[in-house]
Amino acid sequence: MKSPSMFRGLLSFSSMTMVSRVLGLVRDMSLNVVFGANAVTDAFWVAFRIPNFMRRLFAEGSFSTAFVPVFTEVKEKGTHEDLRRLVSRVSGTLGAVLLIITALGLVFAPQVVTVFEPGALDQPHKFELTISLLRLTFPFLLCVSLTALAAGVLNSFHRFALPALAPVILNLCMIAGALWLSKRMAVPIMAMGWAVLVAGGLQLLFLLPALRRLDLLVWPRWGWDNPEVKRILKLMVPTLFGSSVAQINLLLDTVIASLLVTGSQSWLSLSTRFLELPLGVFGVALGSVVLPALSRHHVNTDREGFSQALDWGLRLTLLISVPAMCALLLLGGPIVSTLFQHGRFNAFDTRMSTLSILALCCGLPAYALVKVLLPAFYARQDTTTPVRAGVAALVVNMLFNGVFIAILFELWATPQARQAGWLAGISQVPGLHLALGMASALSSYLNFALLWHWLKRAGVYQRQPGWLRHWTRLVLACAAMVAVLLLGRWLWPDWNHVATFTRAWRLAVLVAAGGSAYAATLFAAGLRVKDLRAV
Repeated sequence: MKSPSMFRGLLSFSSMTMVSRVLGLVRDMSLNVVFGANAVTDAFWVAFRIPNFMRRLFAEGSFSTAFVPVFTEVKEKGTHEDLRRLVSRVSGTLGAVLLIITALGLVFAPQVVTVFEPGALDQPHKFELTISLLRLTFPFLLCVSLTALAAGVLNSFHRFALPALAPVILNLCMIAGALWLSKRMAVPIMAMGWAVLVAGGLQLLFLLPALRRLDLLVWPRWGWDNPEVKRILKLMVPTLFGSSVAQINLLLDTVIASLLVTGSQSWLSLSTRFLELPLGVFGVALGSVVLPALSRHHVNTDREGFSQALDWGLRLTLLISVPAMCALLLLGGPIVSTLFQHGRFNAFDTRMSTLSILALCCGLPAYALVKVLLPAFYARQDTTTPVRAGVAALVVNMLFNGVFIAILFELWATPQARQAGWLAGISQVPGLHLALGMASALSSYLNFALLWHWLKRAGVYQRQPGWLRHWTRLVLACAAMVAVLLLGRWLWPDWNHVATFTRAWRLAVLVAAGGSAYAATLFAAGLRVKDLRAV
């Protein structure tokens, strides 16, 4: 694939994902205005996070990274009938397995909630509410995993827009659930469970016409013994872990957050939204666009093309993730205050959410770079190396969780909290969720460093010329942006005691000024659009 095609694919994927992420912010604003940050919203976020985690594990994580290289190889070397047969067997096998997992999730919902939210065991109402919500949200896994299959097929044909637009349906359904359906239900938060359930089915239906136009809409058939299905399953087993370390960390953080102050789940969920905007729009987009290209270069033994495609992805990732990190460090509080400090979401919630944003955004470049590095392994059908990096990152993350919580507890705990004992004490000290963000950020850098080391040692990637010039431009542009944002924060230090309209226009000015300073400095330092297209 020529570089303009990759660049157009990235723009297509990113623009549609941007729509989804912006609606995601509107979704979270709606939830916070209607419900606030409390035990009820904590219950929903846990119930949604469990199937959403499994969706990223099975669908966007292991399945997509195992399916796309095999599908691309059949597409390059086989016939269209071979593709139809592969889609039929894979959809039938994946659907059957996930149907069983979904059924088990519904039956054993109390046990699942016990594992992932042990802190709710002494709050019977919250525990039962989480179970009820989980039984509504869990079938989302089945539908959205089949949606990921359809998206993988479309991405392999360079149709990136529709798969990236599909999540818009989920956000629209959740917005409607919060603003409309919740007012018509005896237990308002249950509306969010129904919204997730309906959205799963609608997302799948949304992509089926595009498969029909490719003549790949076929009846699912069981295909456990199919050679290609066996290869995909063999590749999936290690990627179940390797491609989803961040999600596993997030789920384990959910367990720990259930032991902290009420509201910690909601503050963490809101914080991850700010990472998902740059990660989804560019990190995931780049990974999705680069994977088919890398797979094709590997199949055709084009090592030069492989290195050029990966190098292109890494440079673009840094151009987006580094300034995004700097901007969130300086504007995290103003953004939360402007977008979410309304209704039942108060200034205290803003401060608590900002804490975890500050920690998590420090790991943003590493999160994004890992999204681009992983396809370099999966395109070569190497699924074991990322597991080694993932295991190390996961262990370090859990160790740091304990260490940082202990340090912050010692720094912030009141005498009453200390007397209550450590486990009971951490549930009385606000802000300890900051430790979870700090641990996640540090472990993500370890994950990236290990992947980078093993990729270089494999000898499949050769760094392209121009990296020193690229880093110089990036540092100068970020410095200019930071200077502008610091000036703005100095001029407008107070964001909690001014009108919402005042917050909004101030934030708009800062974002526009910071973004303009960054872009202008990049171009003044010699960056041109052709540099973004060149691979």
